[in-house]
Amino acid sequence: MSTIVFFHAHPDDESSQTAGSMARASDEGHRVVVVYATGGEHGEVPDDLAPGETVADRRRAEAEASARVTGTARVAWLGYHDSGMTGWEQNADPLSFHQAPVEQAAARLAAILDEEDADVLVGYDWHGGYGHPDHVKVHTVTYAAAALAARAPRVLEETMNRDAMRTQLQAARAAGIEVELDPDGPMDDGNPMGLPEAELHWAVDVSSYLDRIRAAMQSHRSQVSDIGMFMAMPRGVFAASFGTEYFRERGRPDGMTHAWFLGGEQ
Repeated sequence: MSTIVFFHAHPDDESSQTAGSMARASDEGHRVVVVYATGGEHGEVPDDLAPGETVADRRRAEAEASARVTGTARVAWLGYHDSGMTGWEQNADPLSFHQAPVEQAAARLAAILDEEDADVLVGYDWHGGYGHPDHVKVHTVTYAAAALAARAPRVLEETMNRDAMRTQLQAARAAGIEVELDPDGPMDDGNPMGLPEAELHWAVDVSSYLDRIRAAMQSHRSQVSDIGMFMAMPRGVFAASFGTEYFRERGRPDGMTHAWFLGGEQ
């Protein structure tokens, strides 16, 4: 059995990006760890915050709830602040992940990798899927931490299949479902969303985990806009959007394989 560390920028990112793989790995007996770079301080502010409770407090509790859904054994935090979207004044916060020295953040993550004797580390693609400053930083810190770890883990980059998204959106619109998203249009950093299929290596079928993925998302109920949008999707659209999780792995031959990256059947 392996130990897999999933490194995410904010609480709730795991639910829409890797929850299926996390649940599958856990069900198969692997140890699953999730590490969050930030507390998600600049997410939506819930209406029912208790006196003295902060957005970060709520999001930590929601992350723990999501971990129970996916079978994640440990939730860890690097301790940085959410940097906000590109161009926000929060980008300049000296406590933000965006401003954190790479070597410092990598050392914090590497310490967790060493504690866990991690076999696999999952981060993001080169532009974090859609260009959010914290997501881009996750990519950089992932590789820096892997290089610092006492035993270098195998590294995978979670991403979105731009070609599949385009096809799904075309099908949804043909069915009369309007979705305001253009994966080929400029995202937060001006680049298109995700990666083209030709640059991907793993397509993991997590369709049997859709109920768990939905439940993980619902754990982050304070983030009304994103989670509400996902929950409003017709079941078929939700399945097409989240039933496969995609990964890139440096050093592998070109070509996407429909298989489980931990071996065994798809």
